[in-house]
Amino acid sequence: MQEGARIRLGVNIDHVATLRNARGTFYPDPLRMVKILEKLKVDGITLHLREDRRHIIDKDVVSIIKETNLPVNLEMAATEEMQNIATNLIPSAVCLVPEKREERTTEGGLDVINEEEKLKTFLRPLAEKEIRISLFVSPELKQIEAASRVGATIVELNTGTFCDLLIEQKKERYLDEFKKLTKAANFGKKLGLEIHGGHGLTYDSVKYIASIPEMTELNIGHFLISESVFDGIEKTIYKMRQEIDKSQKT
Repeated sequence: MQEGARIRLGVNIDHVATLRNARGTFYPDPLRMVKILEKLKVDGITLHLREDRRHIIDKDVVSIIKETNLPVNLEMAATEEMQNIATNLIPSAVCLVPEKREERTTEGGLDVINEEEKLKTFLRPLAEKEIRISLFVSPELKQIEAASRVGATIVELNTGTFCDLLIEQKKERYLDEFKKLTKAANFGKKLGLEIHGGHGLTYDSVKYIASIPEMTELNIGHFLISESVFDGIEKTIYKMRQEIDKSQKT
């Protein structure tokens, strides 16, 4: 990100699909949410196509990539099935995340160090299709260094631990975690990586993360969709955008 550039806001719409799938209906349609978000001028859309298809399904990914002018960030596991889907549909970006069937949401970052050779091979066809490549990692310098070695151009720092500690009001620990995130962002940028942040972000926690100078994009989903139940998506996006902009300036 150029100095002074506005932090981008990407919106993860997985949980529009969660609501739809709870009743097995055709509504609410994630594509309809995408069209609303276009009008609200968000900077991108994130979809996590899980192996068990618990929320976003293949049809959603196809229709959204085809019918939106917003950049689409496809979160996925490093499997042959997902590689084939990505190279066929060609989203703007792919973010590789660890995935366990029993987890409610993504827990922790990728272990890039122990998967280094596999990831190098896995990422090559994506790079050949000119898909931007992001790895979701914990704020650990060795993992970020490994992400750079395997060919990622972006790291998305896992902000989940920080957000949990902030909610629990464990001040010493969340401040320590914030220092780790700040150091990791600085380190990653020096390696030439673009720095994103995501997981668990709320109006309160985003104030910290948006203040990190190297941060270029924040991807937020569950909180925004949850708040929109009460306040509507327009008001929710507007307030989150305000919090990000205000924190970036201070």
